[in-house]
Amino acid sequence: MIVVCGIASEPPIARVTGALQDLGLPYTVLHQRRFQDIALDFEIDGTGVHGRLLDDRRAIDCATVTGVYTRLMDWRMLPETTGAPEETVRRCAWWHEVLGSWIEVAPGCVMNRSAATASNQSKPYQAQLISRAGFLVPETLVTDDPDLVRAFRDQHGQVVYKSISAVRSIVRLLDDATMERLPLIRSCPVQFQRRIQGVNVRVHAVAGELFATRIRADQVDYRYAAGFGGELEMAPWDLPDELAQRCLDLADGLGLALAGIDLMLTEEGETYCFEVNPSPAFTFFESHTGQPIARAIAGALGR
Repeated sequence: MIVVCGIASEPPIARVTGALQDLGLPYTVLHQRRFQDIALDFEIDGTGVHGRLLDDRRAIDCATVTGVYTRLMDWRMLPETTGAPEETVRRCAWWHEVLGSWIEVAPGCVMNRSAATASNQSKPYQAQLISRAGFLVPETLVTDDPDLVRAFRDQHGQVVYKSISAVRSIVRLLDDATMERLPLIRSCPVQFQRRIQGVNVRVHAVAGELFATRIRADQVDYRYAAGFGGELEMAPWDLPDELAQRCLDLADGLGLALAGIDLMLTEEGETYCFEVNPSPAFTFFESHTGQPIARAIAGALGR
């Protein structure tokens, strides 16, 4: 049995469940918006993890679970908790705490455990781990001091900025117009990096299997190229053996069965790594390239 945790209609969740159906693998979806209807009953002792979950009146023994795929959103943002009675909010918090605890110790292939995803909660910390794995990392400044940013820009020329947390942000160029708003960072530290130019490569690591996408775009953040009137080209790409092994080692070193690794290949032959996403929205890449990422995820969960 495979357990999928999240919101059933969310594209990666839907694509994975579709692949599970195609492969004929048994699964259930723990729809987090239905926390009041899905019962969880787990016990951990010296012999292992015991218990069951009850979904659609079907009891599933956790001992039969071979894999877990999770894309849980912050439960505090669920519509069911907005303006809800205190008892409902408490139950929602409890339900997610119990589920999260089980995911941490569940047997089999888990994509991914919270402990492994923790490095992505701090981009500067994760950058240190990426560097130790042998990848280049752009010169970086995290600060709420505008004067330091001005000096950093004077030193490196073109600079980009982004969030330092795990919350998705649009990578933008620190241009003259943005510099006028620089005093705003005094209320929120921001990450600034020397702009690295070249060819973007997104590598999805799926339980030891790699899917690389080569990306050409005329915008700083290719994910939003269309929204800014830019052009985007994406195609599957065969990773050189040495780079492939480094990507596998990086994902393994971070404890991630599923990871989205963001690389930049420069004209000088250097390889930079910007980030490792532990919950990648792989459907964006699968839709553009036809790479069977969802099927690989489903297959790994079934093994």
